[in-house]
Amino acid sequence: MQLPVSTNSKAIVKYATVILDLGIEKCLDYQIPTEWQKQVTPGVTVEVPLMGAKRSGIVRNIKEESEFKAVKPIIRVVSDEVKITPELFQLAEWVSKYYCSPLGKIIKSILPSPVRKSGKHKMQAFITRARPKDELRELCLSLRQKNPKQAAALDPMLKAKKGLFLSELMEQSGVSKSPIETLIKKGYLHSEQVKVDRSPLRGEEYFRSGPKTLNKDQSSAYQKIAASIEQTRFETHLLFGITGSGKTEVYLQAIAKARENGKGVIILVPEIALTIQTVERFKSRFDESIAVLHHRLSQGERFDEWHRILRGEVQIVIGARSAIFSPIQNLGLIIVDEEHDNSYKQSDESPCYHARDVAVIRGYHTNATVILGSATPSLESFKNAKSGKYTLSTLSQRAEVAKLPKVKLIDMRQEYEKADGNLLFANPLLKQIKERFKNGEQSILFLNRRGYHAFLTCKACSTSIQCAHCDVTLTFHKSERQLRCHICGHTQMPAINCPTCKTDGVMQYKGMGTEKVERTLNALIPEIRTLRLDADTTKHKGSLQKLLRDFGTGKADVMIGTQMVAKGHHFPSVTLVGVLNPDAILNIPDFRAQESIFQLITQVSGRAGRGEMPGEVMIQTCQPDHPTLRFASQQDYLAFYENEIQSREIFSYPPYSVMAKLTFSGKNEGYTFQSSDKFRRAVLQKLPQAYHIHPVLPAAYAKIKDNFRFQFIIRGPSAYCISSALKQIKESSPPPSSVKLLIDINPMQMS
Repeated sequence: MQLPVSTNSKAIVKYATVILDLGIEKCLDYQIPTEWQKQVTPGVTVEVPLMGAKRSGIVRNIKEESEFKAVKPIIRVVSDEVKITPELFQLAEWVSKYYCSPLGKIIKSILPSPVRKSGKHKMQAFITRARPKDELRELCLSLRQKNPKQAAALDPMLKAKKGLFLSELMEQSGVSKSPIETLIKKGYLHSEQVKVDRSPLRGEEYFRSGPKTLNKDQSSAYQKIAASIEQTRFETHLLFGITGSGKTEVYLQAIAKARENGKGVIILVPEIALTIQTVERFKSRFDESIAVLHHRLSQGERFDEWHRILRGEVQIVIGARSAIFSPIQNLGLIIVDEEHDNSYKQSDESPCYHARDVAVIRGYHTNATVILGSATPSLESFKNAKSGKYTLSTLSQRAEVAKLPKVKLIDMRQEYEKADGNLLFANPLLKQIKERFKNGEQSILFLNRRGYHAFLTCKACSTSIQCAHCDVTLTFHKSERQLRCHICGHTQMPAINCPTCKTDGVMQYKGMGTEKVERTLNALIPEIRTLRLDADTTKHKGSLQKLLRDFGTGKADVMIGTQMVAKGHHFPSVTLVGVLNPDAILNIPDFRAQESIFQLITQVSGRAGRGEMPGEVMIQTCQPDHPTLRFASQQDYLAFYENEIQSREIFSYPPYSVMAKLTFSGKNEGYTFQSSDKFRRAVLQKLPQAYHIHPVLPAAYAKIKDNFRFQFIIRGPSAYCISSALKQIKESSPPPSSVKLLIDINPMQMS
């Protein structure tokens, strides 16, 4: 018997814990009004009151009690679409705990801006025929004389298979919207609003390719990876392969295995340039849709790509570091290509996460297989592999016919003596560039500084022209005839007289950048075709892709560039690589400097000899006997690792400790220092003696954008212990609002 429902039953009051789109440390509770109780679920976006203003946030969970008495109600449900899955919430909470960052800021990293702000799909009018073709053809003939514009509008519609977008119809017919609307009103044409695909890959065509036969090393690596994919077992594989050893083919076959098992795949690449190349390789292999995520997409493209992933329309995602947070379904494989690359680390804003480490944790949470690939693995990853924490697979030979290039160190001290101190290219390097040009082969020149001259200095007092807003020297850009700050973008005209000592006519340009290298090479070999790849030449959307395509199709003989050229590009016609000034990086006062220069030289050297023709690498240096350069010239990672890991252990640097860098910035220099010193004293009281807290010092860039910067370093055994202590101090005695604090756990740079 069915019991009657009581009319006096009181509705259960429910509460939602909301993560606000702000940098506050805690989530806040809000009451769920009765009318919203069905729509308010974890992951949806709501609008709530906070200090007299309306704020949006994501619902974390629902509960029937709140520890607070006066709980305000939710204003409205902004979107009932679940934007963050339980798995991503779990990952966000780990990132928050490990990197000591508020959940609200983690959500900003997980959700692209257009998704957080409830962007919309692009809708456009699609015109179709409302009458049979024969009838429209007769109508068109009758209108040709009395109403030619309507007839012109019908012509493309008679040829179209299904229909045309309104913009396409107007362009093809050469008429305005008015005659088309008249035909719609009369019932001859039909118009409906349809969703427009803004995928960056739309309309692209790719040559089909099939899987290649794996060599012994590749096959061994693949079998280990395939086993963990099939068993849905979390396992991290370090694929350590020399440049050109065929790591990509192992990735491709691993992806095929994951897709056979119905599992989603995320592929991380460190640069937009590599995203483009990776997409081309993967689209040629897989018929299914692929989503692309990186910061150079338009807001609309990012909105559409993210929603395609959320709806399960794509199961392969390729992107830069933030793609690790993509809402892919049934995740089974994560690939981090060039896992050593610094661009996987977010360093300029909270959370200062490392996408490689987040990838491993996400794999652990989802029982997914993780592949970390590199010719020069980070010391942390290689130590994990040697200790058995990661599964190590080594590819020791180049794939197919390609051989490792010969590497030569050129002693620039001797070259400077011959050339009276003014020299960009050593004679052996210039001779080889000419030789390759003559033979129709290509060359790459690497210099890790853009611009023309590095700085403008006074011969009398040795003072360099500095940025008015940052503690850095200005770089001269000849194409614009301006001095420019590479941090804040400030520009000014070059000084004729010294602004410090006021001496006339003593200003002198020094140092070189990629712009000067290009102009000098064109002056020395006028007929040579050059192409420059740096931040100045790749500002605009599509420019990077065009430059790489031009070089790949032989439209330039020499590519000159910064770190962009050192990434995993595959140009079979490149037989010569020149490294122009590695000493500038080698002498940076940073414990990672040796590792960085070894990786850069090895990676850029790997661009040579990837086809049938042998390659050669020439490194111009004033320190030819430096151990790191010798190891790099021999492509001997294992010898470099053994040498460098000993130094790290002696000084208790990562991976033998965890490090945290705390940077304080503010307009008032003295007040900023006092705030940072006070915070340090609180840390001294909070952390046990096992942790070493360095003194407060000015940052390497002591002023940026008119803000003075101070920092101190913490070293110790546990990141969780450091983060927990810092979180407690931030809550109990935070820095004043005029001083900003950035916490970077395991920083990649000490500056």
